[in-house]
Amino acid sequence: MRSFRIGRLFGIPIELDLTFLLILPLFAYLIGTTLGEYASLINEVLAPTNLVEVSALTGDSTVALVVGLLAAVGLFVGVIIHELGHSLVAMRYGFPISSIKLWLFGGVAQLSEMPEDWKQEFNIAVAGPIVSVLLGVVSYVAFTAVQPGGTAIAAVRFLLAYLAVVNVALAIFNMLPGFPMDGGRVLRALLARNRPYAQATQIAAEVGKLFAIGLGLFGLFGGGGLFLVAIAFFIYIGASSEAQRTVMAAAFDGVTVRDIMTPDDDLKTVTPDTSVADLLGRMFTERHTGYPVVENGRPVGVVTLSDAQSVKEVERDAYQVEEVMSRDIESVDPETGAMDALEQMQAAGVGRLLVMEDDELVGLLSRTDLMTALDIIKQGGAVSRSTDSPRPALGRTN
Repeated sequence: MRSFRIGRLFGIPIELDLTFLLILPLFAYLIGTTLGEYASLINEVLAPTNLVEVSALTGDSTVALVVGLLAAVGLFVGVIIHELGHSLVAMRYGFPISSIKLWLFGGVAQLSEMPEDWKQEFNIAVAGPIVSVLLGVVSYVAFTAVQPGGTAIAAVRFLLAYLAVVNVALAIFNMLPGFPMDGGRVLRALLARNRPYAQATQIAAEVGKLFAIGLGLFGLFGGGGLFLVAIAFFIYIGASSEAQRTVMAAAFDGVTVRDIMTPDDDLKTVTPDTSVADLLGRMFTERHTGYPVVENGRPVGVVTLSDAQSVKEVERDAYQVEEVMSRDIESVDPETGAMDALEQMQAAGVGRLLVMEDDELVGLLSRTDLMTALDIIKQGGAVSRSTDSPRPALGRTN
């Protein structure tokens, strides 16, 4: 969903996802309306320390809602500081952070790439929980230093005690082996000490999936609620997607766009003045669903099946390709890594990239080319590297 930038910390953009703007008022309301229960629970956790004055907080509903809002904001501030712990260590190792984003289920530091050195990943993964524990300790020390007083003091003491408990709880929860949570990344780092990175990822991902299933069952039948079920769902999806990405990255190691693209000798193109009807006829006979649009030897756009289908059937003879094509050309250098090209496709939301060298169109790389190459490699085959002699394309440009 759309996100909004609210500032920068240590040069890292801080963003709020729209889902966060929905969950923050809900958290504030839930804490505010059950403030007495929260205070009593915190007293049980912190006993026999100076206790939170429950009665001073529950007499005025307005006070309770304000305290609830401050507690919810404090929780997410703690999440930002947790993610800063990851981010600063990652930056120390030379991995840029594109942003820290708050969303429905907390926060995420978006690394440009994940380290494959197990020590670096271990240190990055544990940094967040360590920072959360330290934040919890600081909050607890401050709580014990503030002496009981009136309603305002009681509210401050509750907030400090609340932050002490939830930050330590956040650290503990994140250290559970639910890859790709922090604990799962620690597990992968430890496994990668004596295993290939891709194999370590697969093992950690399977453990993460089992954890997600258990968490989901607890949410359904153990009283954890639907929120835990939703968290379990995203952990499962995250574990699956990262395992898949890592396996693909390992398979594509050393493979460049030049190795798997459809070269210019085999490339099919259309001109801007081609009719949409003729375009669809070519798509049917040539089994392609996208073409570079070339004019005077230079690419001017890309046209796809969905572009052609946007024209009513009775009008397709009257419309030309230039009227429906996309002029936003996504291109890639032939020496770009295959995995980088795939990630560029995903980021741009396109199914093909024009391969450009010295401003000349030298080929086309489609998602089908990438998936065909991946299937061959996974079956024990190989692709010719760009240093070898030329070879035919691996697949159709669909």
